[in-house]
Amino acid sequence: MFLIRALLDEDDEYSGIRIPAGEAAQKKLLRSLLNVRPPRPAGDDFLKLQDEYLREETARKGITDIDALIPVSDGIYLWRGDITTLRCEAIVNAANSGLTGCYLPCHGCIDNAIHTFAGVQLRLACAAIMEKQGHSEPAGRAKLTPAYDLPCDFVIHTVGPIVNGEVTEGSRSLLESCYRSCLELAEENGIKSVAFPCISTGEFRFPNAEAAEIAVSAVRKYRGDIEVIFDVWKKLDLQIYGELLRQYKQA
Repeated sequence: MFLIRALLDEDDEYSGIRIPAGEAAQKKLLRSLLNVRPPRPAGDDFLKLQDEYLREETARKGITDIDALIPVSDGIYLWRGDITTLRCEAIVNAANSGLTGCYLPCHGCIDNAIHTFAGVQLRLACAAIMEKQGHSEPAGRAKLTPAYDLPCDFVIHTVGPIVNGEVTEGSRSLLESCYRSCLELAEENGIKSVAFPCISTGEFRFPNAEAAEIAVSAVRKYRGDIEVIFDVWKKLDLQIYGELLRQYKQA
């Protein structure tokens, strides 16, 4: 209730919003307010309670440690689950070109989930990167931030290509560049484990099977000594990645 009231008090436009009675509805309202909040500093009292609340919510969902996973092959893992509950050194965010997260209340994208459970500090950190950069984030590159309230240490943000119609060689090259750029950035910063979502599938419409082929090929080519987790959400992607990784293991 403290967090909701603090967020409502930040904007006069929220003066007519009534706080619902049920816990589930209150949590939905809180997430919505966090999602639409612009990147700006927050007070120490707010941050302290926000951090406690988000870490408790993540712990309640259940944290999975990379040490509990069984590799499919040397240094490569396949896991189906919520990437915001994964404890490894870095997780990758499939971001948009604005880099400051998804502003649609309670949207189902990974960008929304990561920014929600990392806390408002993440959006502010990304906004600082964008202000210094002075232009939208191009596809195929990578940026590094702390993970704040997530169980991992860092978030690597990358913008995948958007597919409209047929998949072009340019889109394939950009998607490979996403994986390469993330791994190179991890190596530069001494990060030893990275979890990748299915970049550019879903909202960005890259076909799942082809995206997975590019992902697995790029990781095998560029990962070096970094442990890599392919984190999938859909059963379809679990099947696709499972088959691809079996083929590579047998090759």
